Amino acid sequence: MNPGPPPPDPHAPPGAAFLRLLHPAYFHGSSAGHFCLRRVCPAGLCLAAVLLLGSILALGQPRESVYELFSLAFGMILLGLPMVWLRRATVTARRELPRHATVGEPLRYTLHVTNRGRRRLRRAWLVESAPDARPGLTEFALQREPGEDERNKFDRTFAYYRWQWLMSRKRWFDGGASPEELELAAGAQGQVTVELTPLRRGVIRLDDLRVLLPDPLCLLQRCRKVAAPAATLTVLPRRYPLPPIELPGHARFQVGGEMTGNAIGNAGEFVGLRDYRPGDPLRQIHWKSWARTGRPIVKELEDTHYPHYGLVLDTFPNDGAGAVFEDAIAVAASFAATIDTRESLLDLMFIKDQAHLVTAGRGLARAEKLLEVLAAVQPEAVPGFDVLARLVLRHRDELTSCLVIFAGWDDARAGFLRTLARGGIVCAAIIVSKAPAPAGLPGHWVQSGQLARDLRRLPTRLLPST
Repeated sequence: MNPGPPPPDPHAPPGAAFLRLLHPAYFHGSSAGHFCLRRVCPAGLCLAAVLLLGSILALGQPRESVYELFSLAFGMILLGLPMVWLRRATVTARRELPRHATVGEPLRYTLHVTNRGRRRLRRAWLVESAPDARPGLTEFALQREPGEDERNKFDRTFAYYRWQWLMSRKRWFDGGASPEELELAAGAQGQVTVELTPLRRGVIRLDDLRVLLPDPLCLLQRCRKVAAPAATLTVLPRRYPLPPIELPGHARFQVGGEMTGNAIGNAGEFVGLRDYRPGDPLRQIHWKSWARTGRPIVKELEDTHYPHYGLVLDTFPNDGAGAVFEDAIAVAASFAATIDTRESLLDLMFIKDQAHLVTAGRGLARAEKLLEVLAAVQPEAVPGFDVLARLVLRHRDELTSCLVIFAGWDDARAGFLRTLARGGIVCAAIIVSKAPAPAGLPGHWVQSGQLARDLRRLPTRLLPST
């Protein structure tokens, strides 16, 4: 963790003077707790509890058995301190990471370890430390824990549960320890596996690998940093199974090549031979006929039509709708992974500082590219549905239809759908919200927190919004 808290933010909300006093205490307290927990084994924690209990009982119940218990616990701790101080290790390592991970799915990767010390390394474990998850002052003052209004006045005033909630939200992964013991001769190399479970989408920077060296009694342990090159791991959004989905709209052939419309390429069935014309691709030349006739002959293929879909993501969640936005990302990722981009094109459109369009599909990037982009998408503070509408309408002649993923529902989103409909774009809307579905909704409602259930209930053919 970082050695000190960030400087006070001038944009902190007014009336947060008491929170400004609490923040350094929680910030340094979390750091001290993290420092101690990495250097005290579970048996050491139990022994510390026995030592504390013995101290309390010795004050009120001066019995010989209590003193013996206290002396035993105190003596074991004194014995473990010099033992753990004598543990030494000079270790280097290199991470062998997979290309992607997924939120909520355990990940195992390999560490290639070298013992650079002069002595044999015994009874050591490697652990990957997560990036610092402590919130800044502005985040601590502005963000409110769900259900905080229902807590008593003391809890609301000191906001300790809010701090814990923010810490859990910002934590990148659980686990990170190697299950097997590391034992290497001097100068030897070996491999260990590390298992962790990502908790958030995005890019994790791994640059704090530690070796744990416990004392013989397994009460205390030394925690030494391992020299290892920093590495990054892209965590893709969580994805859910979908029924066989058929999007609205029909493919239409347009002349002009692969990227001008929603019919691309000449990859259909063979229908005959014809003379070569300038511009025909070399891969369609029929070499045997050329050799027989003495003039270039090409294979004529039936034009094949491929649909060109748009996946439009709403990046303008309402205040306090962070969980809804993350669920909308998961829904978009589920469709991006399910739509068969081997036989279609898929445009991901969203706003982040500016309009973005990323295309995957036949002859272009794979669907993993869209998932990587979704892993890094962040919400926008100011709604920009007019900018998003212009982006979609600019490509309306290319699109078969659009699938719009909304993070909530209000008049601005309803107006956005009407704008696309007036522009002649066939749209199907998926609305993610915590509230119950209103009557007359122009789309499919998905309850936030119940994505697996509601996505399985979607109809095979998504209804276009009118």
